[in-house]
Amino acid sequence: MPTRRSFLKQSGLAAATTLLANRLSYAQQLTQQNTPAPNTAPPQNAIQQMRATAATTPIKQTKLRDTVFLLQSVGGNIVCQIGPDGKLLIDSGFATAARRLLQTIEKLDAHAVKLLINTHWHFDHTDGNAVLHDAGAFILAQENTRLRLSTAQTIKALNIQVPSAPTSALPQATFSDREKVYFNNDELDLTHAPNAHTDSDIFIHFVNANVLHTGDLWFNGMYPMIDDGTGGTINGMIRGVDQCLALADDKTKIVPGHGLLGDKDALQKYRDMLVNVANRIEKMKIAGQTLDQVVAAKPTADLDAAWAKGVVKPDLFVTLIYNTL
Repeated sequence: MPTRRSFLKQSGLAAATTLLANRLSYAQQLTQQNTPAPNTAPPQNAIQQMRATAATTPIKQTKLRDTVFLLQSVGGNIVCQIGPDGKLLIDSGFATAARRLLQTIEKLDAHAVKLLINTHWHFDHTDGNAVLHDAGAFILAQENTRLRLSTAQTIKALNIQVPSAPTSALPQATFSDREKVYFNNDELDLTHAPNAHTDSDIFIHFVNANVLHTGDLWFNGMYPMIDDGTGGTINGMIRGVDQCLALADDKTKIVPGHGLLGDKDALQKYRDMLVNVANRIEKMKIAGQTLDQVVAAKPTADLDAAWAKGVVKPDLFVTLIYNTL
């Protein structure tokens, strides 16, 4: 593992943009990702609140290619591939929206759901697993996703307790570093990004369709959540994004875990912001400043207008980077 100093030398720094602030609850922000909200702590029933919202929130459908579609509602972005082998889904969203998800994709073609791939373990990407499994989906994920789902977890940065998932929600096949799937006349390359957003993250490249799903390595237009309680680190986030950039070209449709559909240029700007902020905070930490001192110094102030629009507000973002350097 390279040191932070040597890693930043390799990385190449770039500037980002301008300002806004204040922290809001996870439940509120996942349902209204670009809407400012009051400064509150996440409620204990955050998962139940999001499930309730997901039950009635419309599912937006965007055609990426002739056989690949983006589906967006409450929770993580979902991709559906259709074709003669059956339907393939990336992530399952919330259980309360899973039936409507199935109804939505039934209109795409006549084939049944056959395969579900989880980008990582977090509930806003896996809560619908059991419903989709019962509908016929075989579930595939990185091995840490199954380990995390099979036992109770705590997202400590957000003070959210997550109970263990039922057996029917657990991945039925897992892999460690890489997996290749041939499905519906395309090659899907699945790659583990260690210790990034969590310890279970993967990104999925549809080689022929030239579509890339980054999972929660990328929060488009927002400061990302780094789940330091389940293995997430800022260095891992940057390395994972670099891997995604290496796969993309100017025509690649890049699906973030949260936020709008993007492209290589938007992902590059996000990557440069990550490196820029991490470099600033590292210098302060090396100089001996405490977490409280670094947070009080507002090292992201000139970037907040552009990036403080999602789940993670500046003080939390600074804290997560400081704690994982």
